[in-house]
Formats: sequence, C-alpha cells, structure tokens
Amino acid sequence: MVDCVRDSAPDTLAAGDFILPGGDGLPLACSRYGTGAGGRVVFAHGFGQTRLAWSRTARRLGAAGYTGLAYDARGHGDSGRNPIDRRYDGEQFLADLGAVSAAAGERPVLVGASMGGLIGLWAESLQPRFAALVLVDITPRWENAGLERILGFMSAHPDGFDSLEHAADAIAAHLPHRRERKPPQQLRALLREGVDGRWRWHWDPRLLDEFARDSGRYQSALLEAVQNIAAPVLLVSGGRSDLVSEATAGEFLDHVPHAEHVRLPRATHMVAGDDNDTFTDTILDFLTRRVPPASIPGVHR
Repeated sequence: MVDCVRDSAPDTLAAGDFILPGGDGLPLACSRYGTGAGGRVVFAHGFGQTRLAWSRTARRLGAAGYTGLAYDARGHGDSGRNPIDRRYDGEQFLADLGAVSAAAGERPVLVGASMGGLIGLWAESLQPRFAALVLVDITPRWENAGLERILGFMSAHPDGFDSLEHAADAIAAHLPHRRERKPPQQLRALLREGVDGRWRWHWDPRLLDEFARDSGRYQSALLEAVQNIAAPVLLVSGGRSDLVSEATAGEFLDHVPHAEHVRLPRATHMVAGDDNDTFTDTILDFLTRRVPPASIPGVHR
C-alpha cells in the first residue's frame, strides 16, 4: 500500500486555522470558531473523521456566544502521524485532548462524537476538567456489530480510488439513507492524492489495527470510571444507530443518572451529518439551560 498522507502537519493552513502541539509534541491541526467573547467549546471528532465534521454546528454555536476549538486527532486529517516505530494507543489521544482543552481555556465544554466522546469520558473520569460533556452517539459499551460495519468500510479500499467520483460512490453505498450525494470536489478534504495518482482516505491506515480493533479492551474500565463524573452530561444518539442501542444507552444512564438523553429518530451513527439542524438545536438547548456562556469560569459577558 502506498502511504500518501504526510507524517507531519501541513506547512500552510486556511485562515483561522493553526497548529497546536499535542501531548507529546506531535502537531495537531486546529480551527477556531466564534469571536472569543463567550463560553468555550472543544469539538472532538469520531474515528475516521476530521475537524471539518463540526463546521456547521461550530458556526452556529459561535453565533450564540460560544467560542469553538475543533482539532484533527492524531493520524487524521491535517494533524501529524505517529512515527513508524510508535504504535497508536488511547493514552496518546487522552494526552492530546488535554493539550487542546488547556489551549481552549479553563474548563471548556466538550462535544465529542464516537471516539472523541469516549476520550472525553475517560479524561473527565480521571480529573474534572470540563464544564459539561455532550456525547454524540457513543456510550462506554457499544454494539460490536456497528463497530465492525464502520471498520469494514474504512478498510475496504486499501489501494485507494482511481478518482474522487469512485470515492463518492463508496460513500453513497455506505450511507444509503443520505438524500444528497457528496460532490467529488467536496471530498478533497477527506482524501489525499498519492504519487501514483490514486486517492486515499486522510487517516493513517495503521490506526485500524493498532488502535480501533483493540478499543474493546477499554469498555469495562470506562463503564466503571464514568460513575465519577459529576459534570452535566448530554447523550445525543441516533434512532437508527447500530452502535448505540437502547440497552447500551440505558446502561450508561444507570451509571450516570444525572445525564440527559435525546434520541434523534432520523439519524444513524453519523448524527451531526444526518440531521445537523436538530442536532445543533439540541446542543444549544442543553448548553443554554446547563452551562450558559456567562457561567463558564473566566468568561465575562
């Protein structure tokens, strides 16, 4: 397999983007939203996504007075990759979230999807650091069938695609419920063109075997650890999700009884992309009630 994605962060970024050193100094690509006058929110994307997954929601929260900081996790998007002699593990992602949260300011809100939500739960269970947690279709234990479907898609094209149109076909087959098909040009942010002219996903393929396939070992410890969480928590799940079920959501709520749960009936695991307006409305309602901008430490309005 030809590895076409950079081993370090790009030399140039779009206006408003910047590079932040991760927990071990590895460069993390970040985007900032809002004016800086309101409450702070850190956006942590899911496995195989990039910070761009939060763009629409982050802009709306910015208009409502929240300053957003979204970042590409290591091995994803424009962030750096681990050296070939260093395996990926959960502790690295945990340290990176700590670095990003510290850059955002004292006790930000965390909005985390899937992998990003799990890392946030882990971080908060070890040491209170967030004003609130919004978990997007993730619970400490999940349905393995859903995870296998996701990993199956991510590993299905190891040799990449001969065109952006070919990649668009693959996404449409993976997400048949989406009415709108992604135009090929929109996929440039999600793929990288190799020297062989083929297009490959932005993530480091090593992540699949070194981190994702072994993630189940964290489940039991996470479930016990979340009982230590006192911050306000909102779980937003997809009514058509095959990763979070009524059983796994109920188990989580039993362990964190103060958490709120909203299920969006039309959404799959890709909640923010499937029903972004309702998703963002749900977050804004929760934040307005539980952590309005003026209540976040260090913020004055």
